[in-house]
Order: sequence, then C-alpha cells, then structure tokens
Amino acid sequence: MRLAVDRVTLWSLFSGALLSLAFPLADLGGVAWFALVPLFAVMDKRPFRSGFAAGVGFFCPVLYWLNIVMTTYGQMHPFFSVAAYLMLVAYLALFFAATTWAACRLEEKTGLNPVVTLPVLWVAFEFLRSFLFTGFPWASLGYSQQGSLALIQSADLFGVYGLSFLLVLSNAALARAVAAFRRDGVRRLPWVALAVAAALFGANLAYGLWRLTPELDRRQRTLSVLLAQGDIDQAEKWDPANQRRTVDIYRDLSRRTGDVDLIIWPESATPFYFQERSRLSAEVIDLARDADAYLLFGSPAYEKVNRRYRYLNSAFLLSPAGKVLGRSDKVHLVPFGEYVPLGRFLPFIDKLVVGIGDFSPGAVSPLPMNGDAIGVLVCYEAIFPGLAREWVRRGSDLLVNITNDAWFGRSGAPYQHLAMTRFRAVENRIWVARAANTGITALIAPSGRITAQTPIFERLQLAGQVGLGAEPTLYTRTGDLFPTLFLGLSVFWLVRTRRRGVE
Repeated sequence: MRLAVDRVTLWSLFSGALLSLAFPLADLGGVAWFALVPLFAVMDKRPFRSGFAAGVGFFCPVLYWLNIVMTTYGQMHPFFSVAAYLMLVAYLALFFAATTWAACRLEEKTGLNPVVTLPVLWVAFEFLRSFLFTGFPWASLGYSQQGSLALIQSADLFGVYGLSFLLVLSNAALARAVAAFRRDGVRRLPWVALAVAAALFGANLAYGLWRLTPELDRRQRTLSVLLAQGDIDQAEKWDPANQRRTVDIYRDLSRRTGDVDLIIWPESATPFYFQERSRLSAEVIDLARDADAYLLFGSPAYEKVNRRYRYLNSAFLLSPAGKVLGRSDKVHLVPFGEYVPLGRFLPFIDKLVVGIGDFSPGAVSPLPMNGDAIGVLVCYEAIFPGLAREWVRRGSDLLVNITNDAWFGRSGAPYQHLAMTRFRAVENRIWVARAANTGITALIAPSGRITAQTPIFERLQLAGQVGLGAEPTLYTRTGDLFPTLFLGLSVFWLVRTRRRGVE
C-alpha cells in the first residue's frame, strides 16, 4: 500500500512538473495537451493528494522567481523567503487538489464521468483563483498556448478560460483512453470523448485560422509611438541622488528624428512626485514640448482626503504643449507589495517592496488624447482579463501596459508576464503598447502578434505603429460569463452529492 501511495504522488508530481514546461522559459506549449494525463490516470487512488502534488510540481518551477523578488529586493532572509514561497505554492496547489477531489467525488456519488466534469471544475477553480483573496491568476492553463496564434484567437469568444477548458478536456479524454486501452485494448476506447475533444480542437483551430487575416490588425487611425526602456537598477531607482540621472536617461531615450505622436515611459519612470512643482517636473514637461508629442509616464501620486494622504501608483499624460491631460491610478494593487492586507490589524507585517507607503486603489478612467482614449494597465494589472475588458468597455482605443519587471531579475517571469498580456489584446481586439523598465517592452497587435519587442536588461528605445480602436468581441460584451456559469454548475453538482445523504 505504501508503495502504491508513493507512485500516485510521484506520478502526480511528474505530471505537474511536465505541465510547467508549457510555460516560459521552456515555452513548450504542445506539452500542455498531454501533461495532465498521468495525474488524471492516478487521481482516483488519492483524489486530493494527487491534485495537490501536481499543483506543487507545477507551481514550484513556474513561480521560482518569487525568491528573487523576496531576497534580492525584499531583503528577506533566504529561509523566510523559501518558507513564504512554499506557502504560496501550497495555497495555489489547493486549487488543483480541489479539482481532482471534486471530479472523483462526483464520479463516485453521481456517476458523472470525469471527462465531463474535469474541464468544468478546472475552469471553475481557475476562475475562483483569479479573484479569491484579491486574486492571483498567474499561469492559468490557457496561457500555455500563447505561442500559437491560431489556437489563441478564440480568446475573443471565451477568454483564456476557453483554452483551459479545451486543454483539460483533451487530457481527460486521453487519460480515459490510456486506461481503457490498458484494460481492454482498442475495443473499449472512449471514442465519443475522443471525438468530441478532437472536434472541439479542430473547431478552435479552424476559427483561429479564419480570424487570422491581415485586416484583423489594421485600423483606420494609427499612432506613431516610442517606448523608452530605461533599464534603471532597482536598487538605485528610489535613491534621491539618482533622480536627476533617471530623468536624463529617459530624456535621452525619448529623442528621435522623425515624427512621434506618443512617447511612453514605464511604471514609476519618474521616482518623485511629478504633481509637485520642481525642477525635475519642469524638465519632464519641457521634454513633451520639445518632442512635440504626447508623453505618458509612470509616477507616484498622492491625494489629501479628510486630512489624511492617499498614495497612488499612477500614470500621467501630457499634451505636446506640456499640459497635464489626466492621471490614471492603478486599480488592482499587489498585496504585500503595494499594500498590506488587514494592515490595521497586522502592524507587525511590513511590505515586501520598499516604497513610499501603502498605496490606495484608483478607478477605471481612460485618459483623453486628441479625441481618443488610452487605458492604462499598471504592472501586473495586465494579468486580470476583467480589468482590461473594463478599460475597453469604458471607451479605450489603445491599452498601455507600463510595468517594472526589474523585480524578477533574469528569470522566466518577464516572459510569463508578456505571454499573459498578449491575451488582453486578443480578448478585446485592441492594440497594446507595453513599456517595461528592464523589458520586455513590446507592441502587441489585436491578433496577439508581437510586432516588436526588446531583450531584457538593455537600455534602448522601441518605435513603431499602433492602431486605434477596439473591435467588438463576444468576450468584451459578456466577460467571464463562461467560467462564472461553470463555477455555479460546479457548486450545484457538489451540493447534489450532499443532498443525496452520501458522505
């Protein structure tokens, strides 16, 4: 018995580790179509443990870069860094465990086939992970296909969760086929399940090939943009002695012969309060005037409310005349990075990232620019599909993602971050301009195609053309209705197992 338990755990760990290869840096997206087969083949032996082991095997290699953030920039002792990292991995692994446990319970108590329930449950718990305790939808399964343009076009229908559904369905059907073949050979293969999975895969591919036309990325109105990648060392960024040098770097990167409509600097590109009158603020304004271009840049901001200050992670937009056209504040903050959850009750917990103070969330309010509107996603806001959708629904004609991925070092995280951002372009059929302090700076077309990108940790500028305007999509209209229904269906199924009086 002991040996059997160990085999279940090992196969599950292997399955999760294999799945991690589908994400950057390895980025072997094809692996995701069969990586979960070992897990689904053994999960009935230990429903909860197998899913948990697979989750650990997956999230450990995918999120290894968290230790870089916590030790290098959070000044955390390696022991506590590893402890915090493993606690997060264990929490995320619970979603895998809940999926396999629920599928096995439903099969046992109601007779529902896991090929039917697993895709629904997986999407339901993946969606739950996106908002529970503020949400952390990093590395949702569908993102593994970011390298295949034809396969990700259906994101404009069902978002990233549609691909997650299809991937789990394929894995579940294959797992059942392997089990049936080992027992009875070819005679008892689950032909219906295999046929449905193949048909849906074919339909998804056909839709993608049909959508991928040159017209998909074209817009009647275009914008010439210049994105500056300052490559400012994170250890020096907030040192007051380096403020002058930082402004000089971005000013030099913003100089370009030829016409530029919009210059974009990354998150917190000006490590001082731009809203306060100072010599450095005046120089930023002069730069917009000299370039005769709009300038969008990240800067901390504050507001005084009822004799108390609210600090904001913001982006300002200047006109070619140097006038402030508006300010966009970050809406979805990073817990323990930009604020401490329940900080009033947990005063002994400090923020992981050293900054100005606890930030407050802002509101979705596109920035006006010559009759058009810009929606700004600050840092990891780009991993939240619903937030990007809301910016587009509020009238944004261009999405701009300003970020500072210097925290991640030379790890897979910048590539994972970019991979998820690509889906925001496809879901809403809108251009995305992404300016990152240390990279990856990129221009992403509505098809998800990256038309230009930079290497990481190099100081340079990226210039190109983007289109203005979002094409209406089913996802923009209905949002996460698809996973919401699956979450409701999952709850209904599980409640039924209780009502039958069978524990």
